[in-house]
Amino acid sequence: MSRLSGKVAVVTGASKGIGAAIARALGAEGASVVVNYASSREGADKVVSAITGAGGKAVAVRGDVAKAAEAQAVIDKAIEAYGHLDILVNNAGVYAFAPLEAITEEHFHRIFDINVLGTLLTTQAAAKHLGEGGSIINIGSAASRLTPPNSAVYTASKGAVDAITGVLARELGPRRIRVNGLNPGVVETEGTHSAGFVGSEFEQGIVAQTPLGRVGQPEDIARAAVFLATAEAGWVSGETIIVGGGLR
Repeated sequence: MSRLSGKVAVVTGASKGIGAAIARALGAEGASVVVNYASSREGADKVVSAITGAGGKAVAVRGDVAKAAEAQAVIDKAIEAYGHLDILVNNAGVYAFAPLEAITEEHFHRIFDINVLGTLLTTQAAAKHLGEGGSIINIGSAASRLTPPNSAVYTASKGAVDAITGVLARELGPRRIRVNGLNPGVVETEGTHSAGFVGSEFEQGIVAQTPLGRVGQPEDIARAAVFLATAEAGWVSGETIIVGGGLR
């Protein structure tokens, strides 16, 4: 039997990259998946097609998680479609690097609104429906440990996600809801390609520091997310796991 048969999962920012891989992996394990997207309906529909084409259940739901009403609407759609909720993956996020002198209010608020406020608003909406055995998985970044130059705002936002994970694990633990974080290293996605990371000297430097000698693939993160979503991780909460090939 599939490990997540009968479970319902919401994955935010799931139209591409890590979020898409997590949505597909949860669907492959039997979960009914709400594939959230902010702008790329085409990408979300492809993820839904991949899940349903393999015999699973999935729907695409638009929503900007940085807005309370839209975050609530995403969760409401999950309940409307499937009747309950068991798993929330807070994956929606943006990244942009800038040196100290180039940081602006707009730069700060765009990153913090999606990466931090979005995580809180979606979790707030989802927590009303999660019961015993529920699992919340926050996607952070190894940047919060590595603190690379020119990333003060982005790294700060992911450090905040780490803190949220710890706080909410304590806050929701009495309800037997688990909260954990996954902090990927550099992962080859559409985003890292468009940002120029893949094939760059930056990538070469990261690979040189990575004991397993490569950058990550979305599926590397997805497999870890599946573990945290299942009963196999039933005694794991409040943890932030770096999934980065040994990069520290």
